Amino acid sequence: MSAGDEAVLRRAAGPDAGAVADVWLRSFSAALPTVVRPRSDDEVRAYFRDVVVPERETWLAEVGGRVVGVMVLAGDLLSQLYLAPDWRGRGLGDRFVSLAKERSPQGLTLWTFQVNRPAHRFYERHGFLAVEHTDGSGNEEREPDVRYVWRP
Repeated sequence: MSAGDEAVLRRAAGPDAGAVADVWLRSFSAALPTVVRPRSDDEVRAYFRDVVVPERETWLAEVGGRVVGVMVLAGDLLSQLYLAPDWRGRGLGDRFVSLAKERSPQGLTLWTFQVNRPAHRFYERHGFLAVEHTDGSGNEEREPDVRYVWRP
């Protein structure tokens, strides 16, 4: 059994919002050290508490009561997929993408930053194709990004 198999995937609920936001913050900092976040840690936590967890289809990965990953779906948009840095490369992202495809069998779209080469490789390995590159003017980080699409 691989370490990723030990994680339980489940829908996030209100009490999970703080732990989910903390995974997002740690993962973003580790994976995207050159990307300037326009919001403070407290603003990110409030957004997860007030918007993401109550209003979006938010999933988490939990191991021994500890949240180690988060995925957020908004219809056919895979809007967030972040893993605790020590859980990257252990199969958990694969499980989240499989779940996203089950939840949106007609197809998915997502955005990732151009500087996030590991994410490009990961999504391409899962059958996503890059269909659009931007200068970043459409995101709040003002960071060039890439839109990926998966169709069954």
